[in-house]
Amino acid sequence: MNAKLLPTVGISCGDPNGIGIEVILKSLKDPTCLDLVTPVIYCNYKLIDYQNKFYGLDLKLQKLEPDSEFIPNKINVVNTHDNNFTIDFGKLTSEGGQISFQSLELLTRAVKQKRVDFMVTAPINKKNIQNKEFDFPGHTDYLSKKFDGNTLMFMISEKLKLALLTDHIPINKVSAKINSVLIKKKVSILNNSLKKDFLISNPNIAVLSINPHVGDEGVIGNEDQKVLVPAVKDIANQGTYVSGPYSADSFFGSGLYKKFDAVIAAYHDQGLVPFKTLTFGQGVNFTAGLNVVRTSPDHGTAYEIAGMNIADPTSFKNAIYSGFKIFNNRKLN
Repeated sequence: MNAKLLPTVGISCGDPNGIGIEVILKSLKDPTCLDLVTPVIYCNYKLIDYQNKFYGLDLKLQKLEPDSEFIPNKINVVNTHDNNFTIDFGKLTSEGGQISFQSLELLTRAVKQKRVDFMVTAPINKKNIQNKEFDFPGHTDYLSKKFDGNTLMFMISEKLKLALLTDHIPINKVSAKINSVLIKKKVSILNNSLKKDFLISNPNIAVLSINPHVGDEGVIGNEDQKVLVPAVKDIANQGTYVSGPYSADSFFGSGLYKKFDAVIAAYHDQGLVPFKTLTFGQGVNFTAGLNVVRTSPDHGTAYEIAGMNIADPTSFKNAIYSGFKIFNNRKLN
């Protein structure tokens, strides 16, 4: 592919005391990445250069100022500031949160200005990043305020594609949050994403139940019969291939999930536990429904292994590949 035609991927560095920068740099060590995209990392250059040397990667980095032109076939690092930063691997620090927010904010601005084609975000710590401008439980909610569209947390891999009706909310608020309007909106976003982002012409979607055993006819709650069942029926009557609700406890172990293009779970752990069990280290978190493409790895900051040079970059590399594929698929619509 002509270097000048390569899509540009903007990358936020995440928490510098976690494994984010490590997996970014290890991913870009693979020459395949530079054959597909022009990477642009938004971070303090000294931080990136330090970890490049610390992990013995010997990558050639191109230091740029925020308004500089990106250089194809190079690992571009937009220097967000020149302040010194002391790495404290595995520690939650306020300075680490400031670095991660500044990186995300500048990347978001670059996407809005169309300077980069799609974005891949490294893991943040949801506590230390909090400030007046980032008062959200995670990336998805932040990005929903910055870009057009309605967001859907969508975990993707070769084995399984799984979306969530509710994402980062406490378990005691799940039932009250789920209603017919939410179900129809989220299934619609999922259905449209499967068509537009993955080029599946007639997606077949499964919906998981809210309660164990679909409530056992009201013995273990009546939310499924009162809310999910009629909503799924209405959606199906409108022409979308959707079925359920299915009892989550046997859905994955039986292999039933393999019969569907995507699954939508009622709440975070109902979906993420089986997804990560089946695909951990391979999966990608994709924010569906936005007018921009954003992906991220399926793991967090992993403070417990930060600085040990043992972090597996596969999920982050897959996030780059998935973002590249989705960006190109959207151009075909």
